[in-house]
Amino acid sequence: MAEVAEAAAVGEVVGAPVEAFVERPRLVEGVRAYGLIVAMWLRSTMAYRASFVMTAFGNFAATGFDFVAILLMFAHVDALGGYTLPEIALLYGAAATSFGLADLALGSMDRLGRRVRDGTLDTLLVRPVPVLAQVAADRFALRRLGRITQGLLVLGYGLVVLDIAWTPLKVVMIPLMLLSGAAIFGAVFVCGAAFQFFAQDAAEVQNSFTYGGNALLQYPPTVFAKDLVRGVTFVVPLAFVNWLPALYVLGREYPLGLPEWVAFLPPVVAGVCWALAGAAWRAGLRSYRSTGN
Repeated sequence: MAEVAEAAAVGEVVGAPVEAFVERPRLVEGVRAYGLIVAMWLRSTMAYRASFVMTAFGNFAATGFDFVAILLMFAHVDALGGYTLPEIALLYGAAATSFGLADLALGSMDRLGRRVRDGTLDTLLVRPVPVLAQVAADRFALRRLGRITQGLLVLGYGLVVLDIAWTPLKVVMIPLMLLSGAAIFGAVFVCGAAFQFFAQDAAEVQNSFTYGGNALLQYPPTVFAKDLVRGVTFVVPLAFVNWLPALYVLGREYPLGLPEWVAFLPPVVAGVCWALAGAAWRAGLRSYRSTGN
């Protein structure tokens, strides 16, 4: 088989036998490769534990300033867009945690444009391992746990302080919201990386939807124009990360007069987003023609 011969010529990839990748389905192959590369970076990170602790704490403190800004606002007002501090803490914590999970797993995708420009993507193409897995796991940064920790703390504060009429569905909605939100953000990361195949210096465009989307979702939809709310609901469906499921938990009215059942759509939206992201990634990879000589 040609693939086996090529894999054998390349040798072992990220420390695992080539046959282990060739014999498995492509999805399993990619997940395994991703795990092996991440494990390599984790060993590298843990070789300098003090440095890791300091960088993780720095990440925690730096991201915490976003919530400090909200606290400063509430030092002068009682509500923002009709939402109290604990309610905004719930929105903030859910968005920050979901984004932190996606950033931890796929935050390296914004480096793809640099690889396309300098030709180093070619070295990934010759390995018998999915390119997406290699790009996603490249320079895996465990320090990003600081953002996740900070988001969980703010989310916990909001859930403890708020007087929520809990039901089994609302209890299930919290982890569902966090995992589905992370999946939606992850799909946006992949779509942004795919765009960089065509616009090679577009990392900031990608960041405007990922980091910018995270900043947007930390505030209630009532503070934004309806056209913007429509855009992040029906075009780039970031509203399904936290706005719609969190409003269901809070028992508040949905933006745009949407029905109550849309709060349960984040897993479906995440699946659709990943299908589109996969198609965009394959189209971008097929268009790649290296940098020439």
